[in-house]
Amino acid sequence: MNQRVTIGDVAKAAGVSGTTVSRIINGHYEKMRLATRQRVEAVIKELHFIPTASAQRLSQRQGHVIGVLVGDIANPFSSLLAKGIDDILKQAGYDILLMNTNNPLETEKRALQRLYQQQVDGIIVQPNSGHFSQFSGLLRAQIPLEIVDQEVWDLPASVGTVTSANQDACYQLGRILLNHGYHNILAISAHFAEASGQIPRIAGLETAANDFGLSYHNIETRGHGRDWLARTFTHQLAQLSGRTAVISLMGPVLFDLLSIFKKHHLTFPQDFGLVSFDDWEWSQYVGDGIFLLKQDMELMGNYAAKRLLKSMATIPPAAQRFCPLKPSFAPQFNFSINY
Repeated sequence: MNQRVTIGDVAKAAGVSGTTVSRIINGHYEKMRLATRQRVEAVIKELHFIPTASAQRLSQRQGHVIGVLVGDIANPFSSLLAKGIDDILKQAGYDILLMNTNNPLETEKRALQRLYQQQVDGIIVQPNSGHFSQFSGLLRAQIPLEIVDQEVWDLPASVGTVTSANQDACYQLGRILLNHGYHNILAISAHFAEASGQIPRIAGLETAANDFGLSYHNIETRGHGRDWLARTFTHQLAQLSGRTAVISLMGPVLFDLLSIFKKHHLTFPQDFGLVSFDDWEWSQYVGDGIFLLKQDMELMGNYAAKRLLKSMATIPPAAQRFCPLKPSFAPQFNFSINY
């Protein structure tokens, strides 16, 4: 008895993904090249492929869904990123299946497995893992993938990335601090996963400090409480001579710092300059202000969603790496760096 021809057999012969074959047999040709459709239909005819009714029902029930994995939905950065993705995909007729990994690698792995089982049409990941082995199953399953916000070190050329230029922005920040009379950089980082925007930020600050003759110090909270951070911060600040710029490498860290400043009667920019990666409108109401490096996370989500749609409709997908969003120094807010 001859073995039944499967969607996978058709996809392999036509050089497309199983998702593309499924869309064609169910009449979903939106944003699909005519040549791709004709090639797949020719293979279907050549292999005498007959889709089962159950397979068609499964595709119709679960099609037009994109999996979105974010690192921490409680972080407004992740929420804005998901909104930017959804805004684009909704216009294209797709729903998103949003999953929160909360940063642990094992949780991320389980979330990916669940998305495989849901047979989503594509996946956008704000990764926790810095190694592509975590996501390689997507390529084997021929599921289109887009990495967003964080860097994966050994990413194949066929997988796209949308990130901010974190390292370059922090290097530029170092030059600005030098030009405004600062001598020390005191960065405060939160505990981070393998893939974290804090990593290139630290690299940019360290390189800038080395190139411009500034002293560089970093306090990594690693889950310590606010009392520990208060003791460590005040001790480190007291050891530094000259003007110091305190840099919160993540927006949520800023709230801990502001509480510590109030409790210990520390003021900025009188006692030190204050810089944060942030994007919230409330910042304009802080008296002497905070010097902000802004990222437009919604726009980043827009880029990632558009690129995923393109890769889903194009075989093979465009092999490009994007860094469209350079954090900008927000002039509408008061500065802790004195001009």
